[in-house]
This record gives sequence, C-alpha cells and structure tokens, in this order.
Amino acid sequence: MDQRHLDQRHLLMHQVMLGDRRRIDAYDKALSEAVTPGSVVADVGAGTLALTALALRYGAARVYALEADPQLAALASHLIEANGWSDRVILVPGDARLAVLPEKVDVLVAELMGNLGPEEDMARILAIVARRVLRAGGVVIPERLVSYLVPVQFDDEGWGVWRDGFLDMRLAVVQEHVRPEAQLHFFSFPPTLLAEPVVLADSAARSRRGRPQDTLRLDVDHGGCLQAVAGYFVATLAPGVTLANFPSYPGCNWAVWIWPLRHSAVGPGDEIRVRVRVPEGGRVVTDWRLDCQLLRKGTQ
Repeated sequence: MDQRHLDQRHLLMHQVMLGDRRRIDAYDKALSEAVTPGSVVADVGAGTLALTALALRYGAARVYALEADPQLAALASHLIEANGWSDRVILVPGDARLAVLPEKVDVLVAELMGNLGPEEDMARILAIVARRVLRAGGVVIPERLVSYLVPVQFDDEGWGVWRDGFLDMRLAVVQEHVRPEAQLHFFSFPPTLLAEPVVLADSAARSRRGRPQDTLRLDVDHGGCLQAVAGYFVATLAPGVTLANFPSYPGCNWAVWIWPLRHSAVGPGDEIRVRVRVPEGGRVVTDWRLDCQLLRKGTQ
C-alpha cells in the first residue's frame, strides 16, 4: 500500500479508537460470549480490524471484513497479509448494505457509534445487512443503541467557565459572542445533572428504527445554573455488557455532544422544551441543532 495515499486522519482516528481500552474490553467481552470455534462472523466497518482480531481470538473460522472506505479497505488488506490471516479473513470492500457473501454468518458486529450515537446510521445499516447475511438466530452486536439528552451545569470547565466570578473576572459577556452551534467536550469533572435524561433515539424501538425524536421535554428537578444540554449514548453490546461515552473516562474516543445555552438559574418545576434539527445526511454531529425554550414553573 502506498503510504502517501493514506489520509493520515484515518490513522489518527483509529489510533485513538484502538487506545480506548474500555471500548476494546467491552467488545472483547461481547464477542467472547457470541463467537465459538467455527463461527462465521461479519465485521461491518472493519477499519483496522480490531473486532476481526477479537473474533479470531475466540475461534471464528472465517471473518468477512466489510469496509466501504477505499483507503481503509486497502489498509485492511495490508493488515490481513501482515498478520497471516488470508485463510480466515475475507476482505469485502464497498457498501456493506450491498454486500453479497457466499454464506450466512453467525455473528454480525459493528462499531458505528458517533458522539451522539445515531449519526452514523448504525441501526439502519445493521438491519439491512442482517436481512441479507445473518442466519436465523444469529447474534448482532450491539443489540441496542440509545441516545440521551440531559440539561447540565458544568464544574468550572468547558462552556461553564464563561461566568462571572471565574478567576475573579466577569466572563459572562463572552456568551454573547459564541455562535449557536454544538461543541464536543470530554468532562474532567462530573457535571450537575439538572433533570432526568430523556431518550433522543432508541435503535430497539422498531417504529423509529433509531431515528431521533423531533421534540423533547426536559423537566428540571434540580436547582442550579442551566448552562447546556448534553447528548450521549449507551450501547448494549450483549446482555450485561454496555458501553457509554458519559461520564467521560480516561482514553474515551467519543466526546460528549454539547449544545451551549445562555447561563440561567433554574429550579424544580421549570421545563426545557427542545426541538431537534438534524441536517441532511446527519453524519456531521456538530451540524446537529437544538431549538431550546426555557419555561418557568407555572407558565407551561
């Protein structure tokens, strides 16, 4: 493979993902329970073949590595050769939804979660691929992906620093100069949750197939300073095996999605009404938008 033609952003992205130990450990646990000696596995969005390697660890007879990106597919081919997997790993370049395999698979695995969860359209992709290649009774990993929104107050980090009194300065005026657009943040300190998280999207809800809801209501039950609405996901890979990007953890490769708001004092009984605006395609998560309205107790 000509290294000059490999977008170095691919290397950096996969470098971070491979270094996310909690991510690797969760998939390792899920695959250890699903793959048995002789299993046939399809790895959707195979990339640098981490999930393929885990499937082989537990005795997979064959793994079909499906990868749509031509550069990553070329890199995967190089990795297959370098690891001596040519007899067990079959690279399938191109759109996984169109893949034709010579046999049905026992396990279908993918890691296509974005910072919010649904923006890579994993639920729909896996549903299509499963209908084409998964045998009856086969296993899909993850089995469920749920995304949440929750109003938060930061602990003097991120968007929360723009307040009067931080470093004995009047910094709240900076809020007037920030465009209304999403931020991505890794929390160093747990924020204060001002309400119970509400479901933005749920891939297990068959009627919505993982699509985000259009309108949501966040009922404030904790007094504090409303500073943002945070978005995150919880993936259930297998029974008892979950993976989430909130709270942030050391080495996590997914940031928490943040929609900054003008800092406002809130208390129990207040309500935040949210309208979710997803751009065409929806893959660039920082292009997702929220229209938020704060309603005071007694005015709803």
